[in-house]
Amino acid sequence: MRDLIVFGEDFGGLPSSTQHIVRYLSHSRKVLWVNSIGLRRPKLCKKDLLRVVNKLSGRSAANYSNKESLSQEEQITVANIRTFPAPKYTWERQLAKTVMSHQLRPLIDSLELNDPILWTSLPTAADLCGELSESKVVYYCGDDFGALAGVDHDTVLQHEEKLTEKSDLILVASDKMQDKFPKLKTQMVRHGVDYRLFSTPADIATDLPQGKPIVGFYGSLSEWLDIDLIASVAQRMQNWNFVFIGPQEKPVPELESLHNVHLLGPRPHHLLPRYSQHWDMSWLPFKDNAQIRACSPLKLMEYIAAGTPIAATPFNAANPYLNQINLVNSSEDMIQLLNHPSEWNHPQPVTVADESWQQRAQFVSWLLELL
Repeated sequence: MRDLIVFGEDFGGLPSSTQHIVRYLSHSRKVLWVNSIGLRRPKLCKKDLLRVVNKLSGRSAANYSNKESLSQEEQITVANIRTFPAPKYTWERQLAKTVMSHQLRPLIDSLELNDPILWTSLPTAADLCGELSESKVVYYCGDDFGALAGVDHDTVLQHEEKLTEKSDLILVASDKMQDKFPKLKTQMVRHGVDYRLFSTPADIATDLPQGKPIVGFYGSLSEWLDIDLIASVAQRMQNWNFVFIGPQEKPVPELESLHNVHLLGPRPHHLLPRYSQHWDMSWLPFKDNAQIRACSPLKLMEYIAAGTPIAATPFNAANPYLNQINLVNSSEDMIQLLNHPSEWNHPQPVTVADESWQQRAQFVSWLLELL
């Protein structure tokens, strides 16, 4: 089987769909995983300046204390390379390509990769296509980069246009994204779930607040969450606790001032069932925007596998599971729902038992061998 050169997020922390699939693919293929090469130019702020220093020094920003250790079957080598995030101008792109390829070629040679496939979930790897002696190019597109918050849209879409042309296979996870690319080279691979992890009973996390029922969410506190909706519900439902697990990508003073809102920060992926199985309602309070309409959030399948009732604002990826979730269009809907637990729809974990990441990876492996 052909090996892989993968461009993805920083390896560690909460895994993306790429990381889930590639970890299974690495059981039968060697993988060189290249940590994030960026999707936007840095701004003059402390966080971005630290990121620039890390990238120019070849360090990763991932929290490796949260990273699950690799199994003996997983043949993954993680590389941190020096780069310039999201280069825009021709001279910048040429320089970034030269700098990155100069670092990667010796690594590829030292690993003795077999006829490697270049796999990228980042459009900004487009200029490296054809530079690393790869046999084929696969673009795994998990987001609408034209709508994704925190991205240099024009620059990234220019890279994506080139990557679309260079790719031999494009993998997408939603119907909306499938319509974006040439039909002859695009294949749907819907997201999977670690069913065993999320359905196996887990001990309750010791830092979950006690004394009140809990509405819980895990994931980034980012632009795509409806903070106004969350704050309105939390303010009016003082008899409930609201727990948020994950990195805080922007200040949320509306939530931080509420005594019944608990921002716990990131937790390792393998510990999430200790939270989601024991709070009373899982929540997906998304905004209605282009990014959410194109997305297929991993946590929806994980919430279903955990078996806890789910409340969600409407979004396309939820449509196949409408009989298992509780749709809420407003704060009034959410308050009404929380006040009437006898009327809740309950998820049926067994319905996602056959939607494992391992099965998704087996299908992808077959597609790779057809290239």
